[in-house]
Amino acid sequence: MKETPSAWVQRWSHLVPNRGVVLDVACGQGRHARWFYERNHSVVLVDRSQEAIDSIAIPGQACEAIVADIENGPWPFAGRQFDAVVVINYLWRPLLSTLLESLAPGGVLIYETFTQGNETVGKPSRPDFLLRPGELLQVCAGLRVVAFEDGFQNGLKLASGEQLPRFLQRIAAVREPAKRCALPEHPGPEDDRPPRYRLP
Repeated sequence: MKETPSAWVQRWSHLVPNRGVVLDVACGQGRHARWFYERNHSVVLVDRSQEAIDSIAIPGQACEAIVADIENGPWPFAGRQFDAVVVINYLWRPLLSTLLESLAPGGVLIYETFTQGNETVGKPSRPDFLLRPGELLQVCAGLRVVAFEDGFQNGLKLASGEQLPRFLQRIAAVREPAKRCALPEHPGPEDDRPPRYRLP
């Protein structure tokens, strides 16, 4: 049975440019890669588990899959930028600035992971793996934040029917394109219109 994509990813994936390339970081078995592939996006995946990468059934022409230890080795996408960077249930603070640099102009960061307080209900419980209150807002200070949540959720249902409590922080933020330096020769009404990031 396929694991359901994060509701946060589902909610904000419409912000990703049409047919844009999506980087799924620490992708696991590819539940979010499949979500974007089914919506006509090319996907780039990275995970340290060869087994996880091998389990992802997406045609090769639409998927670039890399096995890499991004905590102890070089960033495998140096110099590249993507239309979206998706990170779910993963935190490695030394990588945060690299993830932001990997966003193309107009690109979207969709990030969700555990935050302080989760140590009282389960794992992860180490401070290294838990965001501080408001930390994603600080990380994304240079981006246009469209949505942010930081709190407690008791809504993830396990196969056993048990509800799994979690403390979560999540953000959807856009690297806005640079402003044009000069007005077009024949400006239209859309030239001064602010960007519209549709709320679901």
